Amino acid sequence: QVQLVESGGGLVQAGGSLRLSCAASGRTFSSYNMGWFRQAPGKEREFVAAFTWSGAITLYADSVKGRFTISRDNSKNTVNLQMNSLKPGDTAVYYCAAASGTGNARSIQAYAYWGQGTQVTVSS
Repeated sequence: QVQLVESGGGLVQAGGSLRLSCAASGRTFSSYNMGWFRQAPGKEREFVAAFTWSGAITLYADSVKGRFTISRDNSKNTVNLQMNSLKPGDTAVYYCAAASGTGNARSIQAYAYWGQGTQVTVSS
């Protein structure tokens, strides 16, 4: 299994940027598919971005394409989410997640391990 810890959240004005990081335990990090999800108050958790097939493919939600970039550093067991041109609608708790299977990377059901989340608040 893997343990995940997110960091980098905070308060930013619309149009600004934040960089989230997810630190994963263990040395099997590269064998996991990694994803980012977010959950706003009163809403369901939704897919944001993910790596699939050992990083050969990246996936993004339509709402963040062109603004967010997912990256990874296997040597440091970290996955990052660079968020640019932030909008108030991006306000949510952001979670990183890990899955070792080959399920649908856009689905929360594919992920067995989750971090505690980091709050991102974008002001108008």
